[in-house]
Amino acid sequence: MNSTTNGNRIEAMKRPPESVMRLERMGSFHQSRLSFMRSLLRMMKQERWAFSRPVWRIDAGGVGVAVYQAKGPLRTYSLIAFAHDLDPAKRTDRSIATAWDATFALFDGVPTEADLKRLSQNVPKQEAGRVTQTELSLSRANKSVRLFNHVVNRLAAGQQPDPNQIEAVGYLMRTTAVYGSAKFGAASRDSTKDRPEISRPFHIEMLSVYLTRTFTVDLAEHLAKTKAPDTAVTINPALRRRLGVGNSTGLGLAPYLINHPVLVHNWVNARECALARVRVLETATPDQVASFHEALDRATASIGNWKTMDERQALRIDELRTDLERLNSHVDNQGLAGSQPWNAVYQWGTENLHLEAQELLVSLLIEPFGDLVDDLLDSMSADEQAEFRIDGLMNLGQLRDILKRRYDWVPEIDFSRHENCARFWYVSANKAEPRLGERATEPDTETYEEPLDIARWITNMTKAMASCGDGKTVAEFLLARPQFRKLIRRIQIVDQHPYGEICDNLISEQMRPIDMLRCKLSFFGATDFDPRSDRWVRITMYKNAPFPNELARDSHDNWAYSRAEAGS
Repeated sequence: MNSTTNGNRIEAMKRPPESVMRLERMGSFHQSRLSFMRSLLRMMKQERWAFSRPVWRIDAGGVGVAVYQAKGPLRTYSLIAFAHDLDPAKRTDRSIATAWDATFALFDGVPTEADLKRLSQNVPKQEAGRVTQTELSLSRANKSVRLFNHVVNRLAAGQQPDPNQIEAVGYLMRTTAVYGSAKFGAASRDSTKDRPEISRPFHIEMLSVYLTRTFTVDLAEHLAKTKAPDTAVTINPALRRRLGVGNSTGLGLAPYLINHPVLVHNWVNARECALARVRVLETATPDQVASFHEALDRATASIGNWKTMDERQALRIDELRTDLERLNSHVDNQGLAGSQPWNAVYQWGTENLHLEAQELLVSLLIEPFGDLVDDLLDSMSADEQAEFRIDGLMNLGQLRDILKRRYDWVPEIDFSRHENCARFWYVSANKAEPRLGERATEPDTETYEEPLDIARWITNMTKAMASCGDGKTVAEFLLARPQFRKLIRRIQIVDQHPYGEICDNLISEQMRPIDMLRCKLSFFGATDFDPRSDRWVRITMYKNAPFPNELARDSHDNWAYSRAEAGS
């Protein structure tokens, strides 16, 4: 079979955007080998990055500064960490916070003493401070106080922390924001996009979090040592691996998926291409089968320990556990023989599993095939500065064809019904962050509503086009209806990037923003999703990952799920 034929088969096997880009399915995505945390660590291991901690000026009270360096083949990046004595009354994960247990900047190169002094006067202030083009990201974190104190006290007494308490929380600190891309004066994405090591999406932010994880454990061990220098011990490496970095993510992240259609298409398209490449394979080798079984065993064991306070997510986890038992039984009984065995497993999953398990199965099917899918990582970036000019010569007949092809789900929505336009998006005045309001209780919403209600805009534009013939050009239409300029530009973009549009009503009373958060965080590589409402979620990052001192000798890339729990 020639490459063209195989390429056509792969393209035909891809799942349609109108199925994949539904909020409920997007809110069931899981990490995979294409996730950004994993691709970053894989790259650093392959390139033999070196790590060091040249500065550690933390006093007995846990206050001071530390610097962590990550040296690649071409450049060095430094995480500058400031540890603070935070009044417990000021500890909050909300965006209104003005003080944190620790604040961080990822520095481009090796900082001088003058840099450290300058940043000490700005980084702890976060939004209220200012950084420069030598800073690539800005972030902050708060302690998980009970676990942090438990670990310090146990280590000080010469004992290891309770594994059950570590498992219950999963991190010593959780970040409440990791800012990049020119925020508060930091370097723009445009200034670093051509660097191979950070050209992939969010590698800057993922590097910052990875080094932050080391700092959180180092800080706990330091405090244990200063508290009891004669008895203190360091944490056991296996327990240490169980500690990731927590994160609290809210509504501010949700509109990202709406505002970046090309980038989102590239992410989802890579995932769908990877799945399709696996599904068209005619046979399964023994090594591939063994790798799949190992990934399934790990996922089954680790998700068995997934905890949440959210009732709806708890029910989904129970369904997922049951579904994984059924998947294990099916694979054990049916095996992976015959023609296109991977596609057969996938098809069985779509007919017998709930959405959570279906999307986890997608990740599991991709897992054994690094040599087949890892090249797709290079397609996941996007030049969002590229010019997407409106094709004014397109006629309305062609535009209507696009609407029928890409937006056939929109006519199903009746926007005259309150429940279909119950909410609206706006930007808060105090923090300039996206927020979601209730239309029935907020006055004068039209004056500050953000145009994120894509389906309603299309409905209104379709009505405005009703009296126009197919031969009329887009340019002629926009002369009379300029308010639809951005929408038509978007429609023309989405026609070429179909996974870039969420195929759901984003102002419905049934819409759950957390589905958008879950989708984006899965591409980061997050695990242990714990929704705290339909608008914010806690997750864990880098749990089970090798630490910098372990990366070079760690031969296993699938660290997202615990080896020990999976019995490997």
